[in-house]
Amino acid sequence: MNDNRNMIVAIILSLVVLLGWQYFIAGPQLEAQQDAQQAQLADDAQQAGSGSPVALPEGASGQVAAPGLKSGTAVQSFVSREQALAASPRLTIDTPSLSGSVNLQGAKLDDLRLKDYRETIAEDSETVILFSPKGSAAPYYAEYGWVTDPGVQASLPNAEAVWTAKTSGELTPSSPIVLSWDNGEGLVFTRTFSVDENYMFSVEQDVQNNTGQNIKLYPYGLIARNGEPKTAGFFVLHEGLIGVIGDEGLQAIKYSKLIEERSVRPGRANGGWLGFTDKYWAATLIPTPGSEFQPNFSYNANTENFQTDYLGNAVQVAAGGNVTNSSLLYAGAKVTSLIDGYEASYGIENFDLMIDWGWFYFLTKPMFWTIDWLYSLVGNFGIAILLVTVIVKVLFFPLANKSYVSMSKMKLVQPKMTEIREKYKDDKQKQQQAMMELYKTEKINPLAGCLPMVIQIPVFFSLYKVLFVTIEMRHAPFFGWIQDLSAPDPTTVFNLFGLIPWDPPSFLMIGVWPLIMGITMFLQMKMNPAPAEPAQQMIFTWMPVLFTFMLAAFPAGLVIYWAWNNTLSVTQQGIIMRRQGVKLELFDNLKTTFKRKPKEENQ
Repeated sequence: MNDNRNMIVAIILSLVVLLGWQYFIAGPQLEAQQDAQQAQLADDAQQAGSGSPVALPEGASGQVAAPGLKSGTAVQSFVSREQALAASPRLTIDTPSLSGSVNLQGAKLDDLRLKDYRETIAEDSETVILFSPKGSAAPYYAEYGWVTDPGVQASLPNAEAVWTAKTSGELTPSSPIVLSWDNGEGLVFTRTFSVDENYMFSVEQDVQNNTGQNIKLYPYGLIARNGEPKTAGFFVLHEGLIGVIGDEGLQAIKYSKLIEERSVRPGRANGGWLGFTDKYWAATLIPTPGSEFQPNFSYNANTENFQTDYLGNAVQVAAGGNVTNSSLLYAGAKVTSLIDGYEASYGIENFDLMIDWGWFYFLTKPMFWTIDWLYSLVGNFGIAILLVTVIVKVLFFPLANKSYVSMSKMKLVQPKMTEIREKYKDDKQKQQQAMMELYKTEKINPLAGCLPMVIQIPVFFSLYKVLFVTIEMRHAPFFGWIQDLSAPDPTTVFNLFGLIPWDPPSFLMIGVWPLIMGITMFLQMKMNPAPAEPAQQMIFTWMPVLFTFMLAAFPAGLVIYWAWNNTLSVTQQGIIMRRQGVKLELFDNLKTTFKRKPKEENQ
């Protein structure tokens, strides 16, 4: 039995090491290699002259480099957000989901708030700010325009050009706004903004050529963001620049990587999207689906400005004629149903990858769909998590049942195993041969006990991803003190769950649900006979304590799932053991654990 336990412990530890290596070492190394290759390809393309000869403007950051400072440094020169908004003429945006304004200086979107989401669970908390204007502390905005070939003399609207409103009133789902700018030389530019009831903007750019001669122009769109924003900082979640670029597929670029590489320039694409993603929010440019464009991701060390942009193919505006270019902008919360709907209705390639479903995409997204469907029935995400745990248990019942039956048989033949060890204690090879013959005769798989834990790993990780990355779980209450399933349990045993007016450090935040989880895990360990070796006893004794501290910082919904899963496992294992005629070790092990050992008599 000891050998079997050694094997089980070795397998579990090996899995932990392999997963840890993959997540913390192999994964980042592979990503670094891919980023380096991508940067090299971009450099090669530029050196070969394959890049576009047209230079796009950089979104000004509102920060000015001081004379004499090294590259990469900047002087803060910003005002409050309210002052920055008041410094330019604007038209109001008012939809069921958004509030804000369109800046007539540059005809850009630089003021957006999300009506349905607040910074905290407090009722008086401010709504979430997505876009902010230049000159404020954290500029973040979308800008559109036209550029032309180098050397061509043409007056085009820039970020400082003040546009004229051709329509009155607000930008709402039922009333677009039309802006116009005349260069005084025969070119008239019109920009029309439309928005739906959620987070999708349509941007239509029109050029009327009254100059008497043809002119070639390139449409562009950009999203600029100044300064590296605060991120969640978890390796399981990508926050930074993102896009799906034609055949090159998903591009996920961290801020730190772009600071190091300065620029990532994928090849030209015939479809896709690109932008910025936060944990729960995103802003993405979507060129006309099917149209060719040149994507680009860049960072300016002098202004600390991150930018993602695209440049469309050149269009010829004939004398006396006009051209129109259309594109989309998604700016808002990463709501799964909305993103999936936009992907289908607009034909946006892999738009759902804006949400970081992770490597276990095939499990994570179905897991979310199931929880969301159950939530629609019961009205509580916590109850939905408990129900989905039961569903998972039912789905894997045949395999888990087989595993527990095998474990029960292992207990029944334990006396025979002890005899074999005693008989061949000096010959390990014969002992192993006799053990294998016993397993074969009794139809026992010594590794079967590991299967429930191995199966649980991807399911556990998938649920973790769902709780951590989906906005539907954000601020979702359970019962009692759990008002946000995506946040850790706010209570702690070290201040008697709030009775003592003291805020312990984060590593001592061991709440009620982590304690319940630890207790259920302890009971699950005690269902089996105690290992004979002291080292194994110590591992099995302290493992629940270690997991209690580890999971205390995890989302409360995940801890609730783990505790409920442990409870179901203990119940299932107990029923199967009784049916197999195996003695339950739980109560005897508990007595032994808490029984005071007699003191040794002095010799």
